[in-house]
Amino acid sequence: MKQYAFGIDIGGTTVKCGFFKNDGTFVEKWEIPTRKDNGGDLILPDIADAIRERLEKHGVSMYDVEGIGVGVPGPVLDDGVVNGCVNLGWGVFNVAEKLSALLGGIRVVAGNDANVAALGEQWRGGGKGFKNVVMVTLGTGVGGGIIIGGRILPGGHGAAGEIGHMQMRKNETAVCGCGKKGCLEQYASATGIVRLAKLALADTTKPSSLRSLAEVTSKDIFDAAKTGDAMALKLVDTLGEMLGSALAHITAVVDPDVIVIGGGVSKAGQILLDAIVKHYRPAAFHACRDTEFKLAVLGNDAGMYGAVRMVLNG
Repeated sequence: MKQYAFGIDIGGTTVKCGFFKNDGTFVEKWEIPTRKDNGGDLILPDIADAIRERLEKHGVSMYDVEGIGVGVPGPVLDDGVVNGCVNLGWGVFNVAEKLSALLGGIRVVAGNDANVAALGEQWRGGGKGFKNVVMVTLGTGVGGGIIIGGRILPGGHGAAGEIGHMQMRKNETAVCGCGKKGCLEQYASATGIVRLAKLALADTTKPSSLRSLAEVTSKDIFDAAKTGDAMALKLVDTLGEMLGSALAHITAVVDPDVIVIGGGVSKAGQILLDAIVKHYRPAAFHACRDTEFKLAVLGNDAGMYGAVRMVLNG
């Protein structure tokens, strides 16, 4: 195996770029803007330029690079075809083939960004030492990734792990960003728990420290819960109920060794894990009841690590 690899994590605002040795250590990491002009046509050429610049800077030949892994914020098929990516302005095309052609035919592997981050956590993060991992990312939305035998499970349409869009409430009237109603991310994401907080504050006159805040954030809710605020504790419990129930369904299908919880909301720490586990254990199939729960540890670097791991997996 060659000595180096690149891990690229494409986001809506920036592209995170990692130049790695093949043992998983960084040579360098940096970011470039995600230029979405002209339907995102500039994104891959910008990445190719950034890779060439780093190789020149470090005096490394392209022949010493095993390949380039790319995480994309949309569904990606096994062969590198992006099945549409609204956030980048992309339609359906083979991102792996196009980036490879821009760099003289070097091997490129592409995957969904949440799946790729899950692979990163399985390799070097909260899931290290486990072969079968389900990762849940709690941020603006709820993302997920499934790793089986140390490899990403992409699914037939590139959409495996989209757990944020499991329907949890059939009587929900608010519409999710995906167009459905009652999705998990409407309750368990940072924006979801804030939405529930606003509803609760408007629905009752019960005292809560949240009432004194001009703008409530998910962090505010967890901080208030840690001080014993009754309304905040109920909101955290609702989030735990939704996630615990959803994960009980998921483990009955894929039976992971460990569930890794990441994203900005995961910074709440043990109170979040306790809320999830409280509802997960009674709902889980008996053989999966003792599945371990861990917090993610790689933060924003998880996608770069996972992208490199895709390359090294062969």
